Amino acid sequence: MMAKIVMVAEITHIQRNENHLRACHGHRQFAANRSMLMTVLLAIAMSLLCLVPKLSDAHKASDSYLSLAVDSQDHTKINGQWDIALRDLDLVMALDQNGDGVIDWGEVRARHADIAAYATRSLQLKSDNAICPWQVTEHLIDRHTDGAYAVMKLRAVCPSAVDALTVHYSLLFDVDAQHRGLLKLVFPDGKQEEHGQENSEKVETPAADLARDEPASSNTISAVFPADNATQTFADSHISIGSQLATYIADGIKHIAIGFDHILFLVVLLLPAVLVREGVGNDRRWVPVAGMNTAFWNVLKIVTAFTIAHSITLSLAALDVVRLPSRLVESLIAASVLATALDNVWPFLPRKRWLVAFAFGLVHGFGFASVLADLNLPNSSLLLSLLGFNIGVEIGQVALVVVMIPLAYVTRNTKLYPQVALRAGSVVIASISVGWLLERSLNLQLMPF
Repeated sequence: MMAKIVMVAEITHIQRNENHLRACHGHRQFAANRSMLMTVLLAIAMSLLCLVPKLSDAHKASDSYLSLAVDSQDHTKINGQWDIALRDLDLVMALDQNGDGVIDWGEVRARHADIAAYATRSLQLKSDNAICPWQVTEHLIDRHTDGAYAVMKLRAVCPSAVDALTVHYSLLFDVDAQHRGLLKLVFPDGKQEEHGQENSEKVETPAADLARDEPASSNTISAVFPADNATQTFADSHISIGSQLATYIADGIKHIAIGFDHILFLVVLLLPAVLVREGVGNDRRWVPVAGMNTAFWNVLKIVTAFTIAHSITLSLAALDVVRLPSRLVESLIAASVLATALDNVWPFLPRKRWLVAFAFGLVHGFGFASVLADLNLPNSSLLLSLLGFNIGVEIGQVALVVVMIPLAYVTRNTKLYPQVALRAGSVVIASISVGWLLERSLNLQLMPF
């Protein structure tokens, strides 16, 4: 009888323990769900705080494309073409006169004189410290992947033969600090007597570039004019393969340095590199890696996959094999940042992070390609430019890894890393990417960068 009582008591005790375990599991699951919900709500709240639109002066950071070529027959003359987005010109001179949201050819034609005057104030050319007066010889319209552009054919005359050219560029800097000018400058070597005639026959295709059809012996220089480097000087000397490569490497580094979306995508990709995801379902969580060896291979696989992917699409786009609309590409890049950031706090993407890096890297490659495509580099140096630009991008990526990963590894075992660096950091980046996605897909000005 006593044995039965003891057995009943033990069974009751076991049942109580099981009920207690179920209750604890249920509590943990509820806590996890609540934490997940709070994270999502926090992301939404922060996104709303970021989104303070000014629709009346909505625009996005932009580029203009300036191509200059010293005349092969008369080295005192410079022929050029300048492409400026109509949406940018509308900011400073209100091209859309009827306010219907569409800038038509008639509205642009009516303001040709104003456009030329504004451009003249924003560009100065000097040779041997003497000003080279320039004028607009023809107005055209061209369509780039991100919209319609006003195209001006230019002609400048210098006091003497141009051996070195100083360019001062200040277009739009007073209204858009993120604007930059992309310059391509061609110095002939004196052997292209037919070059001027070739260019003059292509006025019906305003997108045709002055340097794209240059003979291999021409010296082509490319440069970027940001607001903090508005005056630059370029010399006509033989441009070695090494110096050209260095130019394109610098362009790649600059593109990463000012490409906040690419930087933040790499950050959200690499934040979990010093952690490993364990568990299933709602119990999936990040825990610190055991050693640096694991973190190193995580980083190597992620960066390698991203590099291979963006190199593929960068090459396809730069070679004009595949070309996608700029707004679509930029919107997809913002969406990739958002998805990757949310996956850090609410797992839904593949466990293998390198697969995510490769898939989204294909999209980012089209974004990288916009620089090379818009510079319209000559065929003779296109492969060299692809190599140099890719090297520059990789240098930028490696610099980010070198700064970020050691700090992440040292702090991975603290409670702050998974909660603050990974979770809160990803929420902040997700909030920023929501703003990017809305402004790029709807053509609004929401973000300060």
